[in-house]
Amino acid sequence: MAQSVYRHVDKNGKVTFSDQPPAANVQPAAPRAGTAASTGGPALPYELRQVVQRYPVTIYTGDECSPCSAGRSLLVTRGIPFEERIIKSNEDVEALQRLSGQTSLPVLSIGAQHLKGFSDPEWSQYLDAAGYPKSAQLPAGYRNPPATPLVAVQAAPQAAVRPPAAAPATAPQTPPTPAEGPTPSNPTGIKF
Repeated sequence: MAQSVYRHVDKNGKVTFSDQPPAANVQPAAPRAGTAASTGGPALPYELRQVVQRYPVTIYTGDECSPCSAGRSLLVTRGIPFEERIIKSNEDVEALQRLSGQTSLPVLSIGAQHLKGFSDPEWSQYLDAAGYPKSAQLPAGYRNPPATPLVAVQAAPQAAVRPPAAAPATAPQTPPTPAEGPTPSNPTGIKF
């Protein structure tokens, strides 16, 4: 007679198999990014999930860019899970320049490889070499995450309105104390 085997993942990600069920007060581990539970969608097939982990695909696009649309269509048609980054602001352009060495769009990133400009045969060759399927194998209902700016938009801090301050009282100056640990003038933090 076969016995039940219980699988338990603790909060640190350690997996334990046992013939005893986990205690009722034990909390299950939070789902990891990219899993079906964390994205709210269906999980990717195992082989595709392995390729995505080794060689994630990111496309850098702009508004009103026909090569960008053609590149996005190629990825969607082949069923490639990808992340899209939109280049809109000057900060985005500067970040793209640091990332790829140029500012022309689109740029396709497959793992650490950056392909500049859209070329269907070149992009397909690199996707094939990475191990992506030639035809869509995505589960029904799978959606790529929405496009986001390359540089996160931060709200400008609002200046606090303060009443005019009275002249500050002068405090007696104390000599600075030596800093503990590494500093720019003492990078190893050696004390004598």
